[in-house]
Amino acid sequence: MIRFIHSSDLHLGKRFGNFSGDLPSRLREARHAVIGRLAQHAREGGATTILLAGDTFDTETPAPDIRRQALAEMRHHASLRWVILPGNHDSLQASQLWTTLRAEAPDNVVLAVEARPIQLDAGVVLLPAPCTTRRPGRDLTEWMDGEPTSDGVLRIGLAHGAVQSFSEEANAADVIAPDRARRAGLAYLGLGDWHGPVEVDARTRYCGTPEPDRFKHERPGEACLVSIAGPTAPPEVTCLRTSSFDWRTIELHLLDGDDPPDRLEHQLPDARERRQTLARIKATGRCRLPGRTALFEAIERAAPDFAFLELEAGELATECDVSDLDGIDRAGALREAANALLTEANDEARAASERDIARAALARLHSYAQAVAP
Repeated sequence: MIRFIHSSDLHLGKRFGNFSGDLPSRLREARHAVIGRLAQHAREGGATTILLAGDTFDTETPAPDIRRQALAEMRHHASLRWVILPGNHDSLQASQLWTTLRAEAPDNVVLAVEARPIQLDAGVVLLPAPCTTRRPGRDLTEWMDGEPTSDGVLRIGLAHGAVQSFSEEANAADVIAPDRARRAGLAYLGLGDWHGPVEVDARTRYCGTPEPDRFKHERPGEACLVSIAGPTAPPEVTCLRTSSFDWRTIELHLLDGDDPPDRLEHQLPDARERRQTLARIKATGRCRLPGRTALFEAIERAAPDFAFLELEAGELATECDVSDLDGIDRAGALREAANALLTEANDEARAASERDIARAALARLHSYAQAVAP
């Protein structure tokens, strides 16, 4: 039997430039901390090897501190063997990176930089498919089919790229054969690139990123603990949580008569979870103009509790009549502007996009008026 951890897409050093304040540094530190969590899962699960299926680093030129601190953490867990496969973000085209890694890597770190077998244990070999460039334009796992091994040897494949439509960057030319495990006689094919966990078949799996970096995937970061009893035995896979941050898209569907702030509060996670949560509230349905303003104000009040909180209200229809405009002003220039926007919003002769812009502007005007009201 062999037991190992399958992980990928650590993207160490990712900048997270779309966020501000101290959040980017917190997210980068969480990615570094994944190394320790993978080691802990390996020890608790009785595994001695951790396979990293590509994109360990976010770029081909990671800063020296990112690279050296990652290797130092792996060195600290000396009882474990770390196998690092080049992915599309840190491909072999970055020759300086891999030359430096060869010089700096501790004895317990194996760089899978050649398409040739690596002995993992007695009777167990790893067949890696390192990414030669960011877009190789071919299936780099083909060589596994014709690679001979002795009878009874357990064959494990490790690769990075797309299987069918599963690709973070949709490089159709790089598609890995979905039946590669069967063709190459692999007991297990561990894949990287897709940031969510996917079981392609009983012997082929994407583990997903251990620390999510976007709202695209709805499951927390995970790694796979894989146990295989023999060359023909089916792999036993246990998904283990590894992430410290949650990325959540929360659906908030509103109807006339709903209290938007109350509905929002019931959808949000518990107070203690919010500091480690990045949440996107997707508001749909319809509400009155005062309700929309109240929803925006509720988001602003709750935002400091979260690592990140934003509202998407593009699909929230806002109903408004003349009486609602009293919340902006009863007379004067502001009321005239509000009347004009309401007329545009209800003008069926206008394009739908123009009416939506008028409704959004009216809602923004109402929100500003409420903010400065005595």
